Amino acid sequence: MNAVNDRSRDIGEFIPAADDDRIICRCEEITKGEIRRAVHDGMFTLTEIRRYLRTGMGLCQGQTCSRLVKGIVAKELGVSPADLEPATSRVPMRPIEMYIFANEAKEDEADA
Repeated sequence: MNAVNDRSRDIGEFIPAADDDRIICRCEEITKGEIRRAVHDGMFTLTEIRRYLRTGMGLCQGQTCSRLVKGIVAKELGVSPADLEPATSRVPMRPIEMYIFANEAKEDEADA
């Protein structure tokens, strides 16, 4: 079994740190303390952290925070960041207003 995902091992008790209020994921406003707490609650992979806290799911899609989150999780687990499997990343996206889609549909109809 992969040592990173071995949930039977004891990673110790969660002890609050002075910098736990530091924002790590700016898009979703997730703090270092929330990430550390999630690891101690049993979220050992970056994908689990992402689904549980939404880190890396904001507008930047993890382009800003993914390395920081990975470092925090690795430190809490007592492993190297290289030992953690990366979470799936996606290209950053921006919201599009509906009238843009409507205009494209009108253009498609005109071309047909």
